[in-house]
Amino acid sequence: MQACMECDTHRGRSMIHLEFVDRAMSTQTSPVVCMHCEDPACARVCPADAIKQTEDGIVHSSLKPRCIGCSNCVLACPFGVPHYVAQIDQMMKCDMCFDRTSIGKKPMCATVCPSQALYYGRAEDIERMRVETPISQFQFGYQTVKTKVRLMSSPSADQLDFDILSFMPESEDQVPDITELAIWGN
Repeated sequence: MQACMECDTHRGRSMIHLEFVDRAMSTQTSPVVCMHCEDPACARVCPADAIKQTEDGIVHSSLKPRCIGCSNCVLACPFGVPHYVAQIDQMMKCDMCFDRTSIGKKPMCATVCPSQALYYGRAEDIERMRVETPISQFQFGYQTVKTKVRLMSSPSADQLDFDILSFMPESEDQVPDITELAIWGN
């Protein structure tokens, strides 16, 4: 995140964020970067046409003069990437350090990542380096999302399924009483 803030066009702001895997049990985090979807939902739902995609598939943050701060893009992204920044009234997200990658350099995050959890390079290179398979196709219910960025998965997977129904309880007996939870939370 610190390296991301140092990218020339980010004006001291990090365009990525960290999600805690299990905050109660571990300090383990997972970086959240833009997946640069082939058909980005964030751009499709923008009423001001402020989110643009380059010919090589990089999806940019909203254009400042056009962004109306509606946050439609924040709600539409299946990966939870865009963030509305109230101080500047604009949606910001990872642009893969476009100022660097457009001239052949690596994004800042990939440059400093000691474990290569964030890696920038050809898919063939990462396939040779890792046992896992790089996945660029994701299933959200009935919607298939194809991306420029890949996540590592088990060698037998060809896509990742993010169907929320698979995380829901199967019977009403497994559903917690919301009234009890609300009282307990006070």
